[in-house]
Amino acid sequence: MRGLLRRLLPSPDPTRPARPGGASANPLLPSAGAKIMAAAGAAGVAVCPLVLDDPFWITVLANAGTFAVAALGLSLLTGFCGQVSLGHAAFLTVGGYLAAFFGAGWGWPLPAWLAAAAAAGAVIGALVGPFALRLRGNYLVVVTLALIFVVTHVARNWEGFTGGFDGISTNKAPLALGGLDFADMSAFGQRLSREQGLFYLSWILVGISALGVRNLVRTRPGRAMQAIRDRDSAAEVIGVSNARYKIAAFAVSAAMASAAGAVYAVGLRFITPNEPLAELFLSIRFVAIIIVGGMGTVYGAILGALLLGPLPELVKEFVSYLDVTLPGLGRPLVSEVAAAEPLFSTAAFSELLFGLLLVLALLFQPQGIAGAVRSLRVRWAGRASRRPGAG
Repeated sequence: MRGLLRRLLPSPDPTRPARPGGASANPLLPSAGAKIMAAAGAAGVAVCPLVLDDPFWITVLANAGTFAVAALGLSLLTGFCGQVSLGHAAFLTVGGYLAAFFGAGWGWPLPAWLAAAAAAGAVIGALVGPFALRLRGNYLVVVTLALIFVVTHVARNWEGFTGGFDGISTNKAPLALGGLDFADMSAFGQRLSREQGLFYLSWILVGISALGVRNLVRTRPGRAMQAIRDRDSAAEVIGVSNARYKIAAFAVSAAMASAAGAVYAVGLRFITPNEPLAELFLSIRFVAIIIVGGMGTVYGAILGALLLGPLPELVKEFVSYLDVTLPGLGRPLVSEVAAAEPLFSTAAFSELLFGLLLVLALLFQPQGIAGAVRSLRVRWAGRASRRPGAG
């Protein structure tokens, strides 16, 4: 019997047409439109920090990039392999503390502390993976959920590594990659801030992760994961090793999340065991990102991260527009001032918005933004084929 959360998660779009076999049928950028969108995205990433002067928006978009990397990992695990997880925040936490300890503390260069974070996440993910062989549905959800509490407990009590409740600084982690220092960059005669450099680092990782996931799912291991997602018993009958691919999916997903957590923590400059990494709500946020963006798609995870990733920060930034007194209650709708006795705090209102968007997506667009785009593309193609003289 599948668990409740597994039933709620929409399956990838069954109407998506199957592509013919052969490597040439599945290029990384399968159409001219995909190539144009990729080029436009790369140009947008290159130009965005140069035209945005507000550090708030640069930081928000940089964080959205790190969330996109972690969401791509969760999309690989859940959307392509069918394994449910609510422990993604734990892997971000592991990566954050490794960046703080080895990067800021020991002065390891960027490639070293980033690789250490990814390797540690992969090892922990591989240790969690065997549980997926015996457990599924709600039971697997509980195991991955327990991982958050275990990591939080370790972070609070291993003071020599994490700083305990006092936290630890990530501010001094080196950001140089060869001759390129993301903490001290310049472009077109313009000196870039640390936040702008972190924006570039985050979105470079997004590009690498997106190409990696897209390439993986079109190979034999990727097809094996999708066979496990659709029917794991039947996949094993035809020779697919459930153990190998489920563990590999957990390991790769956790490695991506841990690397994203390392970069995210460096952007925060200081982390503690209480917030903002080791939170159940953060794990739920990633589930909402891949559902709203589109399960089992690469660009859906990125679009979902751009839409939902910065939502709590945006609520805090624009809380003044929501700080209005409700008629009949005499209390503001949302406020950061507890003495005002608001109906919702900023955190609670953010959670409300996430829940509302998640429910609306499941009810009206189960395939997410990617599914809506695909449906529009199919309609346009159908109309074009029915035009006089077409074909």
